[in-house]
Amino acid sequence: MQRKSFSTMQCPIARSLERVGEWWSILILRDALHGETRFDQFQQHLGIAPNILTRRLNGLVDAGLLARKRYSVRPPRYEYVLTAAGRDFEPVVLALFAWGNKHFAPEGKSLLLINAETGARAEPVLVDRRSGEMIARPAFVFTAGPAAGPGIRERYPAVVRKRATRRAS
Repeated sequence: MQRKSFSTMQCPIARSLERVGEWWSILILRDALHGETRFDQFQQHLGIAPNILTRRLNGLVDAGLLARKRYSVRPPRYEYVLTAAGRDFEPVVLALFAWGNKHFAPEGKSLLLINAETGARAEPVLVDRRSGEMIARPAFVFTAGPAAGPGIRERYPAVVRKRATRRAS
């Protein structure tokens, strides 16, 4: 069965899945965000077959999320370092972590996120950089952007809401 490509879709979620939509890729990026860089480290921590790991690493390099850097000439060995785009994947990993802990940890939380200085537990949320507000519906909705084609414009029509004004009593 031929895998469908999402690369030509205008949806940013679909385009992102084209690059990281396979579970090994997400786990490799998770480990890279935790400092892993070498093939044997990824293989050991993930328990992944070498041929699959090679394909996934090559795919992440081709997608611009990892860069391959040679660290040994004889034998030739490479490490895989995060690019800026790869580092920008961290909020996605944090969101998956929080979602998984909330919904899929019946035995309890096996991993916590803490403030390294204070030891206080953290609970990741998505916040609007401009307003500082937590992003949640119905206050935040999708709408077509300036580069949207007709399909996106039809599915996500322009949304303009005026702020309610208070009347003086």
